[in-house]
Amino acid sequence: MPPHSTQAPQDPLVIVGNGMASHRLLEALLRQPARPARITVIGEEPTPAYNRILLSPLLAGELERDTLTLRSAEWYAEQGIELILGERVTEIDRQAQRLTTDAGRHLAYGRLVLATGSRPALPSLPGIRLAGVHAFRDLNDAATLSDCASRGGSAVVIGGGLLGLEAAEGLRKRGMAVTLLQRAEHLMNRQLDATAAGLLEQELVGRGLEVITGARLAALEDDGQGRVAAVCLEGGRRLPTDCVVVAIGIAPNVEPGRAAGLAVDRAIRVDGYLTTSDPAIFALGECCQFEQHTYGLVEPIWRQVEVLAAHLAGEAVGGYAERPSATRLKVSGVSLYAFGPTEPGEEHEVLAYHDPDQGDYRRLLLREGPLEGAVLYGDTAPGPWYFAQALAGRDLTPCRPALLLGAADADALLDASLDASLDASPKPEDSPTQTRPEKEAA
Repeated sequence: MPPHSTQAPQDPLVIVGNGMASHRLLEALLRQPARPARITVIGEEPTPAYNRILLSPLLAGELERDTLTLRSAEWYAEQGIELILGERVTEIDRQAQRLTTDAGRHLAYGRLVLATGSRPALPSLPGIRLAGVHAFRDLNDAATLSDCASRGGSAVVIGGGLLGLEAAEGLRKRGMAVTLLQRAEHLMNRQLDATAAGLLEQELVGRGLEVITGARLAALEDDGQGRVAAVCLEGGRRLPTDCVVVAIGIAPNVEPGRAAGLAVDRAIRVDGYLTTSDPAIFALGECCQFEQHTYGLVEPIWRQVEVLAAHLAGEAVGGYAERPSATRLKVSGVSLYAFGPTEPGEEHEVLAYHDPDQGDYRRLLLREGPLEGAVLYGDTAPGPWYFAQALAGRDLTPCRPALLLGAADADALLDASLDASLDASPKPEDSPTQTRPEKEAA
């Protein structure tokens, strides 16, 4: 996509949403030499932006609430940014270029950024709206679950992905008896293969969690007073519980864009400059859809931020483009690193290493030389090197014997292979001395 620029007008820039993506955009705009002169941020939550990634250690009692705050309200004022908290946008009038909030406030905009994020996805299940059924998405959820944990008892967490695992472990650390339900046959099935997932499950069970994989939910049982009393599985198993946490994924918050008549598919559709079907309106992060992609990890969203900040400041910029991403995860003290296919195909050569005593596991997928996928559990230090080789499409055949040992050993063999190929290359007979080319960077 060619570089693109737009003259940054002085009309107000209004950003709807005050989450991590919105805050990252603000900080990127402030670094621009021609930042928009007037910026207003509207957040539905009553607090300034905070780091949602740290909600899990907050729930576990490992952090204090203040450590999550990204910037104080005073910082916004010092930067000349108007911050409006505790209000929800109820209408976008595209013709008048004006917003209305649930407090009756009217705001004009020259350009508008929708960074409304996402909400927890809920299964279609009898009893899902009962009292005692919670999500784990924001500060209010963390506070509610902390209160539940302070009373002890039992909890059932639905969802064996990253958020579900962190919620389950946080509640366990607070003293609750926790059962974790995963619909798939192993935990974190989108990131891990069965072996790594088995190691993770073994670790969590050893800490006191009950894990049920292949779980099929039937209903949530009412105690007769509108509160959840049990989770019922297909087949008749009943799990009595004091509270339920649903962590099965997210759904983009597209309602403001849809109500305004913007093009919406699974999320608000944008082009490479994060522009919606209205040239004055942009969408960013979990609420947007680029081509067929929606987002839940920070790495691609941070790249979107850099494009949009430059675009809004009138700088020439290449458009956003999809790139492979590696998943760096730290689940309850266990390090994981993964990219590429989760399971091998017929075209893959599989290299695997497993040290049960050290709790380390590596599995690499190669296709005719280049690396296409990796799963690392425990010692994840070589992960970025593997990912760099995969992005470069480098033929790793010369270092295959040492590939599982990590970067240093593999690089040594790659260098030796390069030395041998250079020594074997023909030299012109009329040149008594030759200048040797530099080795390819690892």
